[in-house]
Amino acid sequence: MFKFIKWFKEIGIKDVSLVGGKNASLGEMYNNLTLLGVNIPNGFAISSLAYKYFLDQNNLNKTLNELFSSFDPKDIDNLKIVGKKARDLILNSKIPKKLEEEILKGYDILKEEYGKDVSLAIRSSATAEDSPTASFAGQNESYLNIKGESELLKAYKLCISSNFTDRSISYKFSHGFDPLKIFISVVVMKMVRSDKASSGVIFSIDPESGFRDVVFINSAWGLGENIVQGCIEPDSFYVHKPTFKKGFKAVLKRELGSKDKMMIFSQDTQKSNLAEQYTKNIKTPIEKRLKFSLMDKEIFILADWAVKIEEY
Repeated sequence: MFKFIKWFKEIGIKDVSLVGGKNASLGEMYNNLTLLGVNIPNGFAISSLAYKYFLDQNNLNKTLNELFSSFDPKDIDNLKIVGKKARDLILNSKIPKKLEEEILKGYDILKEEYGKDVSLAIRSSATAEDSPTASFAGQNESYLNIKGESELLKAYKLCISSNFTDRSISYKFSHGFDPLKIFISVVVMKMVRSDKASSGVIFSIDPESGFRDVVFINSAWGLGENIVQGCIEPDSFYVHKPTFKKGFKAVLKRELGSKDKMMIFSQDTQKSNLAEQYTKNIKTPIEKRLKFSLMDKEIFILADWAVKIEEY
């Protein structure tokens, strides 16, 4: 019986306060859409209870309260100093033994399911994520291609410390949130090896015009972080939903993006930013830049998933 972690099969959309918005959505889809053929890798949430337990067992609550008591969110220099001190408090603390044991037991179970060399995606999931007044998407860190117990535990601490990045603190204050009242849950799930093919983002409407009758897909070679961060020009595809639902499969429109770089797995830790991770960007080979990153049959599978998710 786990106290601090919850498997996707145990959580749903009503559990945002416990596991954050990202985890709650993953659990909801895992439990209700895998039966409809939507592929969602297994994983677990290290809950907000674990975050609170970590702070409590390391006696960090009083220090953090004192740190933020005189904080001025309009003072950029003060923001940088307070943010670094808060992150260092977490990074220099130890994961309590009971919590560490549960995290590693969860990792063992994933290795039993996917093999001992399974690679993990470790992502932050804020308990106020995508609230009615603000979206916390992208405010906290993610770590990709994580392998091994020590790397998993390190990534966990980095994720919860990212609750106090300068960007995250500033965003919370500007939207009326107390940084000490936003708790972090962490996603631990099997990572899809999209570095060997392509990845991207699906929208069930046109995100620019709001037109509801299309599925819009952005894709590129390698991992999808470059698309999410807006670092590259991806390929784009439109599928007309009403005719697709009637069985007529056709790509309404497609545009070839430049895709000038691609993110792949690396054996060496990259330290270009706070998110140290085993990935790197390389120049996309010219033959891939001139080729669409998705075939029609793949586009139709993704469109089918988008329709099922939207209808659910």
